[in-house]
Amino acid sequence: MSERQDEFSNENIQVGDQVKATVVKLEDKQVVVDLGAKFDGIIPISELSHLHVEHTNEVLSEGDEVVVVVQKVEDEAIILSKKANDSKQAWEDLEKKLESGESFEAKVVEVVNGGLVADVGLRGFIPASHVEVYYVEDFSEYKDQSLTVKVIEMDESRNRVILSHKAVTEKEMTDRKKEILNKIEAGDQVEGTVQRITNFGVFVDIGGVDGLIHISQLSHEHVNKASDVVSEGDKIKVKVLSVDRDTERIALSLKDTLPGPWEGIENEISNGQVIEGEVKRLVNFGAFVEIKRGVEGLVHISQIAKEHIGTPQEVLKEGQKVQVKVLDVNEKNKRLSLSIKEVEEDRESSELKQYQKDQEDDQAFQLGDLIGDQLKNYKK
Repeated sequence: MSERQDEFSNENIQVGDQVKATVVKLEDKQVVVDLGAKFDGIIPISELSHLHVEHTNEVLSEGDEVVVVVQKVEDEAIILSKKANDSKQAWEDLEKKLESGESFEAKVVEVVNGGLVADVGLRGFIPASHVEVYYVEDFSEYKDQSLTVKVIEMDESRNRVILSHKAVTEKEMTDRKKEILNKIEAGDQVEGTVQRITNFGVFVDIGGVDGLIHISQLSHEHVNKASDVVSEGDKIKVKVLSVDRDTERIALSLKDTLPGPWEGIENEISNGQVIEGEVKRLVNFGAFVEIKRGVEGLVHISQIAKEHIGTPQEVLKEGQKVQVKVLDVNEKNKRLSLSIKEVEEDRESSELKQYQKDQEDDQAFQLGDLIGDQLKNYKK
């Protein structure tokens, strides 16, 4: 008998003992191990793991050293459990993780009613409400996936371990939000995703924290509905207008990242050019005429009509289409001076010139006829 056999015998191995063993044979429904005792030890397949096992080779291989707990001591064999030892170690480990708040990886092994079962050395349950920060309708895609979780509740007497992936995600989101709030500054341009559209604007996720684009900051043009400009899920570039770190509020602008309607206006129109516009507003000193979306010019009251008028309303009305002549365009100051009167004067001048030309042509024609008649009489 070897030294190990002298040290261990069936008589001094007791139920509940934790002992080391070496795998000597893998069978379909059990594993034979060498304890150094008079008889070999047996680990039934049901005692290999808390998970379902089809064959013993899924868990152990010949020659493996394994720590087991003695379940029964019989005359012909010693019944052992690897699962019991693993469970004991897992409880101790999970208790430490619960106290420290540590997060760790766990594989989802089963989808059940109300949530997920994860392998944490024993069966850990992730309730449906603790899987994600958002509602999940179908959990089937989580099977065999690894999730980062933390222990939120334990009761060994009830064999109950509750895990949460949502708690980990919320902590990550909080940390990321703090980081962004600490480093972002007014004037920064960042990319974001449209999360939610409301009557007053749009909430945009800029990497873990939401900022608000007020409806007035969506476009250079007037916007009736935010959904006319963006849709949920859109990736957009925005400018940070302000950051309030105390209230965690960030004001954003989409408009400030877009070319303004005045940008390049001096390349589009020039002094003396005649264009069509729409009368937008009438004021005591003149009329504001829109020549393109977002670009309005002033027709001073003195430039509305050739004759003297008391108010612009005497000859114009809002919504009216008019021809205007560009007197001056200033892109930098966003100013545009226009004239309706000069269009009329130019038209009349052109008509007069055409009339005079027609008269001259008519006189030349009549003179030609007269000379022609005289030549005919002379030949006779």
